[in-house]
Amino acid sequence: MKYVLLISLLFIEIGAANNSKMYECTKIFENRKNELLVEIERLDEQKQALDALKIATEDLLKKKQGSVSNREAAANAKFKEADAKMASVKAMLEENKKVLEELKKLKMDKIAQTYAKMKPDAAANVLSAMDEAGAVNILTGLKPNIVGKILTKMDPQKASKITTLLTQIKGQ
Repeated sequence: MKYVLLISLLFIEIGAANNSKMYECTKIFENRKNELLVEIERLDEQKQALDALKIATEDLLKKKQGSVSNREAAANAKFKEADAKMASVKAMLEENKKVLEELKKLKMDKIAQTYAKMKPDAAANVLSAMDEAGAVNILTGLKPNIVGKILTKMDPQKASKITTLLTQIKGQ
């Protein structure tokens, strides 16, 4: 019986030691589990903060892109408006050039008519005193027979220079 009691005590002691070791392992696992839960909670909070930051950044980016698109559209509208104004100005400039040419032609025609009505001697004296280019401009508006009468009354050297210039203009 002593042996039985001793063996029983031995088994009880081994069981108690195993229970004690099991209790310690369970306690360690519970502590580690709690640590991991705290870490998971912290990581979850960081994820939520990052998600909120991502959403805020995306919203800000969309607003900026909208603003840039609006500014780009406004700039394109201004460019189109400027192009339209430039085209209008160019058209007006061309029209003004045509009107100016007509006015110059009318002016030269009037001057030419005046010289056509003058006597060849008087016209030759006035044209001789002018520079050759101005004289040529006037003479180009006159009829050839009047030009011939005026040139015969001019100084031969001056008439020769004017005739050369007239032939160059007629050649163009």
